[in-house]
Amino acid sequence: MAEQDGRKHELTGYVDIWWQAVDDLTTLLEGLDPEDWRRPTDLAGWDVHAVVAHTAHLESLLAGGEHADVDVSGASHVRNALGTFTEQGVVARRDRTPDELLVEVRESATRRRTALLADPPTDPDAPAPGAFGMVGWSTLTLLRNRPLDVWMHEQDVRRAVGRPGNLDSPAALHTVDYLSESLGLVLAKRVGAPAGTTAAVRVEGRPERRFRVGDDGRGHEVAASDGAADTTLDLGVEAFALLAGGRRPADSVDLAVTGDADLGRRLAGAMAVTP
Repeated sequence: MAEQDGRKHELTGYVDIWWQAVDDLTTLLEGLDPEDWRRPTDLAGWDVHAVVAHTAHLESLLAGGEHADVDVSGASHVRNALGTFTEQGVVARRDRTPDELLVEVRESATRRRTALLADPPTDPDAPAPGAFGMVGWSTLTLLRNRPLDVWMHEQDVRRAVGRPGNLDSPAALHTVDYLSESLGLVLAKRVGAPAGTTAAVRVEGRPERRFRVGDDGRGHEVAASDGAADTTLDLGVEAFALLAGGRRPADSVDLAVTGDADLGRRLAGAMAVTP
């Protein structure tokens, strides 16, 4: 029973972080000037309006809204079925005003939060609703991804309009911790480091995370006190988000590498684990 209660608390915790992230994003958007909505972001083919339209699309789907199957054949940055689905949500909202997008994000998120409060999720392994479940996501995967996605897009907007900040919010810390879990895979599979190689990553404000390639060829997290690291990356929250989110290349990001410089650069260059 205690384990079940603990997992239920974990799920509701993600809901709380997502809800705060939505409020942070919409508060930022309220203060934008009209011309800000057309500023390009780090995401290929998307300006600020498109980023917000994408968020509105996903929040609408989660609140029970319909997906519009529109033509996106002219979007050269779309490369696969998931990209097509995502772009359709953006194109379907191309003619909506900033106020209309804001209302859709707020109303959709409010409907979903109301439903989650009335019937809190209890089974992390249950299939996620709608299209998310169809691609194999569990409830846990969905609830962990939503605050990450909303915060990453808030940061996309902030960089585009020159308003940096909110790097220590619950969603920011959640995103760093969540994406850091993939660094063992990056070290072992993408970098191709040999067994016994250890890499550490220190993100400002978060505990050091250390990963070692095992004899099985996989990257495993180890204690920060478990021997010396072959290479260590030191970087801020924004730099980490830029790399792990695939927004910018490693040579354009402010980070420090100690130890094996070549290994560190290769690790930094392969960190992108989310679109």
